[in-house]
This record gives sequence, C-alpha cells and structure tokens, in this order.
Amino acid sequence: MASDTGKTTQDGFGWGIWATGAIAAQFADDLDRVPGARRAAVCSRSMQSAQTFAKAHGVAAAHADPAAFLADPTIDAVYIASPHTEHCDQALRAIAAGKPVLIEKPVAMTAEQARTIKDAAHKAGVFAMEALWTRFLPAVQRAKALIDEGAIGSVERAEASLIFHRPFDADHRLFDPARGGGVLHDLGVYPLSLATFLFGLPMLESGHWQAAPTGVDTRAEMTLICGTVPFAVKVGFVEEPAAEGRNDFVVRGETGTLRIDRHFLSAPSLTLWDKPLETAPDPREWAEKLARRLPLPGRTRMDFDRSSRGLNFQAAAVQAAVARGETAHPAMPLSDSAAVLAIIEQVLTAPPER
Repeated sequence: MASDTGKTTQDGFGWGIWATGAIAAQFADDLDRVPGARRAAVCSRSMQSAQTFAKAHGVAAAHADPAAFLADPTIDAVYIASPHTEHCDQALRAIAAGKPVLIEKPVAMTAEQARTIKDAAHKAGVFAMEALWTRFLPAVQRAKALIDEGAIGSVERAEASLIFHRPFDADHRLFDPARGGGVLHDLGVYPLSLATFLFGLPMLESGHWQAAPTGVDTRAEMTLICGTVPFAVKVGFVEEPAAEGRNDFVVRGETGTLRIDRHFLSAPSLTLWDKPLETAPDPREWAEKLARRLPLPGRTRMDFDRSSRGLNFQAAAVQAAVARGETAHPAMPLSDSAAVLAIIEQVLTAPPER
C-alpha cells in the first residue's frame, strides 16, 4: 500500500528510489541539481522507513510493496540502492514492469547476472545502466578528453589505489558474505571501471587478495591490460587511518602525466604535468599539498568544484538517454559492467593469501 507524503506532480522526470540507506539519501538530495528531476516515490521493506525517508528528502509517495511501487505511474525511472545481492532481482523486476533502471554499483554480484540484466533490458526495450557515477563526473570526462586528444601523448601505463580506513566489523555489510561484502565489489569496481572507460576492456594478468575473518576479501592487488595499457591497482580496507592509500589515479604518457587527484572516485581535481614522471608526487605528503596551492612551471591543476555529492551527473545522463529512447548509455554500457565483474570473479577464484 502507498502512503501520500506530499504533493505529487506529473511535471518533469519522476524518480523512484528503491531502498532508504545512505547512498539512496545522497541520490535523492542530489536530484535537486538535475534539471527536470522530481522525487516521485520511495520503496522500503517497511512503510515506516519509507515514510521517514520520504519526509526527510521531499519524496512524493512512500511504498512498502514493490509491486505497487513499480506500478506507480508517476515513476519514470527507478534507482536501485539496495544491498548488492538484491540488485539483479530488483533490476529484472523493474525492467519487467517497463521502468528504466539505474542500478547502484556493483550492478550485480556476477558477470552472468550483469549479462542477464543487459539481455532483459535489450529484449524489453527498457533502459538499464550501472550507477558507476565516477564516469560521469566533470573531472573524469575532462580526463578522458585530454587522453583521447593526446595531451600526454601515447599512454604507456597507469596505476590507481583505493584503500580506506575501515576497521573490521563482523556485523557490517562490507564484511558480511551474505550481503555481498568484500572490498572488490565495494571499492574495486571504481578503478577497474574507470580504467575500462579510459583505455578499453580489461584482461587480468595477475591478482591476489587477503581475507577478513568472515572470509570476504579485505585487500586485493591486480595487474591488468586495459585495451593496450598496462594497469596496476590496489584496493583495501585497513584498520589504521595512517594506512590509507594514495587513492589517486595516475596515467603516464609518452610526453606527459595526468593524475585524477585524491580521492579519485569523487574526482575533485586533475593535475597535468608536461613531462612523463617516473613517480607522480604522493598527494598525502605535505609538500605536495603545498604545491597544489602554488603555480609551478610545467604543472597545471584543474579544480572541479560542485555543491553536490556528484550523483546528479549520472542521473542527468540517464534522463537524457531515456528521452532519446535508448536502452543503454554509451558512457556506461552493461557490457563494461560485466567485464569488470568477470575480473573480480577471476581474482577471487584463487585462494586468499595468508
């Protein structure tokens, strides 16, 4: 059953938000920065949770019944923000209901599930995309344009890290295998997807991982070839704040170096050097923090300030694609999503390191 929580309007593009966690709240709030977007409805397992979310974020209607939610005529697209393990089933239900769908990363738990979503969307003529929001950020779009234009010459190699302070907690979803826990599905998709976007489809050369006490992956390292570019990546959850990684994305070219600055998943800025650097400056060091404030010969910094969390850019892209009648977005096809999940599956096939 649905409960009205405010005035509903048919004007604009109506978003239905499936789940009421932190990322759902960020998405709902960022819709303020999307022209034409409106918060049409929210769905949760409990009506109380749905109503509380709707009131807090200005959503027009609350649902506790997924069937009623998907039948809501005010919804023009569904954003799925539930735990990873529910993504595939909910995406297929939305597609079957004829609702365009944006699925929070990772799009599913396996490459096969991603391909199932892709095939269902294509067959039904319904839009579907993974919510890998980083690809749509202005800094990342600019980085791709610079690389494609040859601003740093032919790309020779790239590396990235994404290692965050996250103490072990057996009760947290990130460490719970039943809820799709593990660092590769939570953080690993970012560098893998970004490298795929910038350079081409990934092929694993080597990979190893370490396990948390619950058995999920808590740290991982990989070397790959993306397109023709060698790519090295480290991801992890660490116990101490001082053990966090550089969390940047460095591209080394024949004539220059480009860095998507820390933390690259939110891409606040780019740094461009007019020469190839064997080792890019570590963004955590005090000298580097100071240098970022000063104009230096041969170095250009581009800031991309915004007043949102950055989820609005992908929402706007979805609205435009749906308006064009597309079933996929060229900047984030589900074939890329499946390729990234296939890499994660390959890595996790090997036993963890001790």
